[in-house]
Amino acid sequence: MKTAARIEDQVESYDLIVVGAGPAGLSFVRALEGCGLDIAVVEQLPRAVLADPPIDGRDIALTHRSEAILRGLGIWPNIPAEEVSFIRHAKVINGGSPYALHFDHQETGKEYLGAIVANNLIRRAAFAAFRETAGATLFDGHSVVASGANEDVAWAHLDDGRRLQAPLLVAADSRFSETRRRFGIAARMRDFGRSCIVCCMEHDEGHGGTAFECFHYDRTLAILPLAGRRSSVVITLPSSDAAEVMAMSEEAFNRDIAARFAHRLGSMRLAGGRHIYPLIAVYADRFFGRRFALIGDAAVGMHPVTAHGFNLGLRSAATLAGEIRKAQASGDDIGADRGLRRYHHAHDRVAWPIYLATNVLVGLYTDDRSPARFARDALLRLGNLLHPARHAIMRQLTDKAA
Repeated sequence: MKTAARIEDQVESYDLIVVGAGPAGLSFVRALEGCGLDIAVVEQLPRAVLADPPIDGRDIALTHRSEAILRGLGIWPNIPAEEVSFIRHAKVINGGSPYALHFDHQETGKEYLGAIVANNLIRRAAFAAFRETAGATLFDGHSVVASGANEDVAWAHLDDGRRLQAPLLVAADSRFSETRRRFGIAARMRDFGRSCIVCCMEHDEGHGGTAFECFHYDRTLAILPLAGRRSSVVITLPSSDAAEVMAMSEEAFNRDIAARFAHRLGSMRLAGGRHIYPLIAVYADRFFGRRFALIGDAAVGMHPVTAHGFNLGLRSAATLAGEIRKAQASGDDIGADRGLRRYHHAHDRVAWPIYLATNVLVGLYTDDRSPARFARDALLRLGNLLHPARHAIMRQLTDKAA
């Protein structure tokens, strides 16, 4: 249980410390609701920003499993229904060819392939649910300046002099996790040398709930259907070209995107600002250490092309919370190595194949040489012809098991 303390002279003891109050970290805390744990959550952002995060341009494609998890955690009801859109069809296009690999929700027996929600709305909904969680203390507006663990306890020192300790510390502080580094866990990082520009655009024609992934020869264009005649636009391009695109006038940008999308949606117009992010994939060598575990992007940071990043992060939070509940039920130490190792193996079995396949896909579809172009077109045509392969991909897209 938590003990009274004065800053800089005593240690505050908790059952669990979570570093990072993004959606993965807060979902993890929500997944432990009812366990009776005293949880400290440390986050650099102030509470006001957590409660009402700014629009960052990112829209998240959620699998059926992720939607079920968010419902179970009481997060989904906090997302306005009118702000949720659905992917009913997905098409993959290579170069300037009109031919597309087509995925249809009717083949899955579901009403849609996946749901789309703005990242800031997910963050806001997660924080609203977190505020109703018993036993959780938020240290907002603070950063961890030192952390570590011994055989008995993990600890974190905050920038205001507070010292926290607990049997387990969990890092959910981004793919560039400083906490992961302090605990001596290395990570494989792949810098793609590319950037991602995201924005929302309005258009004249309806999208029919169809998502497009257009692998052009100089850049990739993803179009995700939003409510009404709006779409989320994701442009992946060499970082050396990104500044020029960001500097384009609104009119020139509108014309460029409409043309690159072959005017399938008619005229297109920016409905907000443009946001840019570097593309760097990360995979931690281990998802646990001594009285320590990684979840979310701190464990696996994905390239966005297959839309699995947040879904994997949410799944890692649910998996680790499940191991902690098992430890509690059997009277075991929640920070013991055996439970954390089980979590590592469970999440690694799910995440590693997806991470590898995504990176292979990115390598193939950003290779402009003639053999790669031929292979890309052949794979799309085979995908339509080989029904078992297409169905396997759709199962991965929807992740229907809950």
